[in-house]
Amino acid sequence: MYPIPPRARSSFQGFLLATPSSVVSTLVSLPTSAPTASQAAANMARTTALASSLALSSRWLSVSSRPSVAATATPGSLLIRGAVPPAALAASVRAARAIHTNKANPARVVPICGTGPPPKPPKPVGEGEGAGEGEREGEKGRNARQEEDDYDPAEAARRERLARRRRLAELLKQAGDPKAALKDDRNKGGMARRFWKTVDVKEVDGSLQIHLDSRPLRHPTTKAIVRLPVTKPNLAHAIAVEWDALTSAQQATKQHRIPLTSLTCRALDIAADDAAAAPAPAAAAATPTSPSRPPYPATPLRTTIAALLLRYLDTDSLLIFSPPRSPIDPSLPSLHETQRAAYAAAVGALTAPREQGGLWPGLDVRPVDDGSSIMPRPHPPETREAVRRWIAHALSPFELAGLERATLAGKSLLAAARLVAEWSEQGAGRSPSWSSSEAEAQRFGVEEAARAVSLEVDYQTKQWGEVEDTHDVEREDVRRQFGSVVLLVSGTGAAAEAAEAGKSNI
Repeated sequence: MYPIPPRARSSFQGFLLATPSSVVSTLVSLPTSAPTASQAAANMARTTALASSLALSSRWLSVSSRPSVAATATPGSLLIRGAVPPAALAASVRAARAIHTNKANPARVVPICGTGPPPKPPKPVGEGEGAGEGEREGEKGRNARQEEDDYDPAEAARRERLARRRRLAELLKQAGDPKAALKDDRNKGGMARRFWKTVDVKEVDGSLQIHLDSRPLRHPTTKAIVRLPVTKPNLAHAIAVEWDALTSAQQATKQHRIPLTSLTCRALDIAADDAAAAPAPAAAAATPTSPSRPPYPATPLRTTIAALLLRYLDTDSLLIFSPPRSPIDPSLPSLHETQRAAYAAAVGALTAPREQGGLWPGLDVRPVDDGSSIMPRPHPPETREAVRRWIAHALSPFELAGLERATLAGKSLLAAARLVAEWSEQGAGRSPSWSSSEAEAQRFGVEEAARAVSLEVDYQTKQWGEVEDTHDVEREDVRRQFGSVVLLVSGTGAAAEAAEAGKSNI
């Protein structure tokens, strides 16, 4: 019998004693110190269980040599006797485990380092509301996987466009009729609802006025009544439609809601500035304008507008060409050729003789960049001076406001000047002997002006396609602003005679 080592005295160790003979004696020793009553009972229970397991467990030995094992437990020791082959006994010793009284300490695979309450356990599918949510999530997952398998770029783009149109239709449906929205807002006060029911155009004291019920429309800054010449009924009715489409008085404070009203008030501001300034004799003698109309005074507002528009002459979109290159499609002209053709048409119409409707007869208007240089070429001083005089002294208030709007919209002073001259009832400085009916078939309208200022964009979109909600929106916005300019400057053609007689209300 081997003695119990010191380290095993406190942890209940067992030792097996083997001899060459077939008789094996096994002694399990207990701690030498006197245990308490509870410890003695626990030790006795453990030794009894060990004896039973050694006596009854036959899986430790081979089937052919199952021994007859007897175990006896006493308060001080455990004696096991039996006929066991040495090889089987060695196998049982290797499979044996040390018996100890220490508390088991299970391993932690993931250390607990989180804070806060633990997450809620997932709800099993099939119990109440969670069942429906689980089924819906599963259906979404199956649909997503099916869509990934059947993905088609063209079909996806078509679905996206359809969804966008449905959203727009829903927004329009929610907007509804302005008059119906007005009825819904009758109980709301202040700026939430409009204070007028009807909008009318009336002729009062030789001028056209827009009336909101019985109140005339007034200038938002000066509070003066908006008076239009009687030769501009189209403009007056367009402003009336603009105000009739508003659903609240607050919308009238936003310029993008009333663009025609804002443009008309700009023209009235120029007219008021002209009326407050005395004509300058020196300017009148040096300004080549129409002989039937004296030049307008050089007011601060006109001078500011002329200086602004001359900056666009230096970077006019019709005077800058792309480098000459071969087109991608040989059947189409190159961008350089298209820009040169547009330049020749615009400059030819503006610098034609006065009898043919030219605004600047014989003026030298050169390309700023013909595509072969890096630095732009400046215009001759006489060209800039002639254009400045025409802007500051030859245009009526409505023509000057229209020229400013068209230039800012198209980034081209040449296209804006041609558009205003073609549609102005006062001629924009053209010779009175020229009649627009001679060139009615080739009139430069909104569509022609929009194409002239968008040559490069149109060329690129034809080659590579357009970006939705970008190119199409810009194209329509340019046409909208050019259309407002045509409404502003056009009329019945009788304003020039009224100005000569001193009866004009401009």
